[in-house]
Amino acid sequence: MKVCTDACLFGAWIAKHTSLERAHSIIDIGTGTGLLSLMLAQVTETSKSVITGIEIESEAAAEAKSNFNISKWNSRLLLVNDSIQNFTANNNLLFDIVISNPPFYEGDLKSPDANKNKAAHSTHLPWSSLVVSVASLLKNKGSFFVLVPTLRAYTMQKLAEKYQLHLAEEVLIYNDAKHLPFRSFLHFIKLNPSIDKEISVLRNKIVIRNEDNTYS
Repeated sequence: MKVCTDACLFGAWIAKHTSLERAHSIIDIGTGTGLLSLMLAQVTETSKSVITGIEIESEAAAEAKSNFNISKWNSRLLLVNDSIQNFTANNNLLFDIVISNPPFYEGDLKSPDANKNKAAHSTHLPWSSLVVSVASLLKNKGSFFVLVPTLRAYTMQKLAEKYQLHLAEEVLIYNDAKHLPFRSFLHFIKLNPSIDKEISVLRNKIVIRNEDNTYS
């Protein structure tokens, strides 16, 4: 199972949130090989959260399903090989938490591999469609955790606000102290503006490497 540093950090960051202690239902949009779902299954043993991974690309979905089946949490891990748009249209349940490490490369040169294109390019999952689905799937006061390029974090924030998803926390990820941040971890909370109070935004940062190039 291929992993990358920012995805591992993202999963660990989500895992520390107290909202997981109360979560009974979690959706992982674009689960890939299932890494984030498995990380959250491990830290929700007390609450016994049921985690549903949604993956449009068939090969990745098959690998995620295999990874789920051989894990000790297999009874709480579900895999749906479909688009989040189709899943949302046919779903009548609400969820406590939605997480996503969505496609980044809208407009970039595509791979000749059609499966990689599905997984890595946002033409198959525009952020507008992602946010609409998240807003439809989340309970009021539910949490949406998403990993985005820092240069596009503001775009995600303004888009989310249109659907009553309000930014609660942003963590900037730096490779090292000499460079600008390259990823942002965003935590949104779904609020009803007529009854819920506004929330302040917590801002933090993570620097992956020290000056001597060791991990921090």
